[in-house]
Amino acid sequence: MASGQQWVLVEMVQAFYEAPAYHLILEGILILWIIRLLFSKTYKLHETYKLTEREKEDLIEEWQPDLLVPPVSKDHPSLKYDVVSGPPSHKIIVNGKECINFASFNFLGLLDNERVKEKALMSLKKYGVGTCGPRGFYGTFDVHLELESRLAKFMKTEEAIIYSYGFATIASAIPAYSKRGDIIFVDEAACFAIQKGLQASRSFIKYFKHNDMEDLERLLKEQELEDQKVKLKYRYKVRLFLEESMSFGVLGEHGKGVTEHFGVNIDDIDLISANMENAVASIGGFCCGRSFVIDHQRLSGQGYCFSASLPPMLAAAAIEALNIMEEDPSIFTVLREKCQHVYKALQGIPGLKLVGEPFAPAFHLQLDKSSGSRVSDMQLLRFIVDYCLERKVALTLARYLEKEERFLTTPSIRVVVSIKQKDDDIQKVVSCIREAASVLLK
Repeated sequence: MASGQQWVLVEMVQAFYEAPAYHLILEGILILWIIRLLFSKTYKLHETYKLTEREKEDLIEEWQPDLLVPPVSKDHPSLKYDVVSGPPSHKIIVNGKECINFASFNFLGLLDNERVKEKALMSLKKYGVGTCGPRGFYGTFDVHLELESRLAKFMKTEEAIIYSYGFATIASAIPAYSKRGDIIFVDEAACFAIQKGLQASRSFIKYFKHNDMEDLERLLKEQELEDQKVKLKYRYKVRLFLEESMSFGVLGEHGKGVTEHFGVNIDDIDLISANMENAVASIGGFCCGRSFVIDHQRLSGQGYCFSASLPPMLAAAAIEALNIMEEDPSIFTVLREKCQHVYKALQGIPGLKLVGEPFAPAFHLQLDKSSGSRVSDMQLLRFIVDYCLERKVALTLARYLEKEERFLTTPSIRVVVSIKQKDDDIQKVVSCIREAASVLLK
């Protein structure tokens, strides 16, 4: 064994003598480098230089912090307000001038209704202005429970839950049910409140083309292949949520929304969400559906759990609005007729394109030909709005958070229909828009 080791040593020495010189030099350098790394420090202490008080002051004066927000021009549209004084009902006072209101979502004209105002005033005297507490912390008043019961009865669902802020309703409902790892199929034109709810859910989002059920089914089929699992809701095992802020109190024979309008069994919808800030002319929003679905929000809906509850006077106003809607369903027929009238009247304005459905109370007027610049398009449309405002017709531009929107829509003027508008009012707004377009869109 010892002789074998000696033989190996002899071979190593012999190989050393026979190796080329450059090979030996390279190996020597590598050995020295390894030794240096083993015994050298990983860092060096640099000499510190102590600043004088004067030098410190000079450095502080020279330092320029980054801007908290990017600079915005004083002429930015969002910083130029049209100030309203008085109720935004059929007539609205804007910048001290009384105008015909085609801008506010007061579809059923209940905002200035005497019955609604009387109930709100009675509630104000009984309960005070606000609640100063979330629903779980002495913020649940009897009028809240009455409103939830009335909404569930009106919508023919098992239960309803109300929120104190319309935006927070759907933005809270989505993350209450959907979490990381879930998949949500969403219309690409979903409103900003839905977008924030999706973002908060941290779910995987798949967008389908606006109102395109074939594209939705394509996505569902793709998902079926991915999951290897087996009419749309039941076949693909999905939950169906509807956001009806623009259709509640508008569509259907009794104003119950999309399900009544299209003859869909409401039991096939897992959750319906809507705000009470449009047709009902109050504040806040609600969700309705099966009891176990709604009860979950009372524990997980952030806007419900952490925000002060709806002021009782606004809950009382919403209840009275529901009373009026139930007592006189003919108002929905009147609204549909007004919508069809306005839709027909707005057709064919030179330079402008009408977007919307004839049964919907909100229409959009877009430029027929874009200038190629969103800013320039917005300015042109703003000129038309200002032109009409000078002639006592109140319109508004559709506003979006341009850097936040998932799919930024084309700039437009929004025209809103109310049952309080008369034929003369409709004729005036159409004539005014036509005149503005002919002058400004040459």
